Amino acid sequence: MLSLRRVRKAYGTTEVVCGVDLELSAGECFGLLGPNGAGKTTTLRLALGLTEPDAGDICLLGHVVPRHAREARLRVGVVPQSDNLDPDFTVFENLLVYGRYFGLRDRDIEARIPQLLDFAGLHARAGARIQTLSGGMKRRLSLARALINDPDLIFLDEPTTGLDPQARHLIWERLKRLVAQGKTILLTTHFMDEAERLCRRLAVMDRGRIIAEGSPQQLIGRYIEPQVVEIYGEGALRWASEHGPAACDRCEQIGETVFCYTRDGDRALALLDGRDELHYLHRRANLEDVFLKLTGRDLRD
Repeated sequence: MLSLRRVRKAYGTTEVVCGVDLELSAGECFGLLGPNGAGKTTTLRLALGLTEPDAGDICLLGHVVPRHAREARLRVGVVPQSDNLDPDFTVFENLLVYGRYFGLRDRDIEARIPQLLDFAGLHARAGARIQTLSGGMKRRLSLARALINDPDLIFLDEPTTGLDPQARHLIWERLKRLVAQGKTILLTTHFMDEAERLCRRLAVMDRGRIIAEGSPQQLIGRYIEPQVVEIYGEGALRWASEHGPAACDRCEQIGETVFCYTRDGDRALALLDGRDELHYLHRRANLEDVFLKLTGRDLRD
């Protein structure tokens, strides 16, 4: 469905995509993760033929990109990072006009719109102006619009950013339904639980390079200890200095919180027993732990 081989892109002296290799198979949801500035959006633009690569080979749905990007994009849907719905049109009109960009006839678009509105939960808002929609409704409309041409491959750039939990869960359910129908999805997200729920395979990108790839379970098993004890409260740092080496395989101190990564959580829990001044949470390691270990905890702008 999509193949990138040794793809590079620089702006001036700054190389933002540094020899990226990616391959998507039909019918999978593939996640591209990374901190701000990692090169994710540029990689998506390169894959779509919207940005010219400096080097490398890109094949999108059997077409060489960017040379034949226009032909390839006829079978692609895109949900951009920021909503770009037309505020002068109603919900129905946004779908109708967008369908014309693909050369579809009005009668064919109008026949497809009702099922897309049902899919997005917006059937009752067909005549509404964009300004009257909530953030969740706009994101669902952007998703419905991306499906107007019945695409084989869908690019989703942070589709649930800024949404409340109810809207996020609804979009997750819709994306799972698309994969069940045989659609292929390339997803970028900063929500690790979203990636863990939706993606069969993931790639972690940092500073323009792919630094890890595999299923969520493979990445957790490969890069992180299986259990985590988070310890916070007055005295957490002192506990870490006294008991960290005995309780943890690896110990991180972030502010006033201690993260104890271990293969045997009972060791840490035994040393916390009776320490009423401390609060702690014992949990299984997750994809966020892997992400922070691989890319660091420093803030990215």
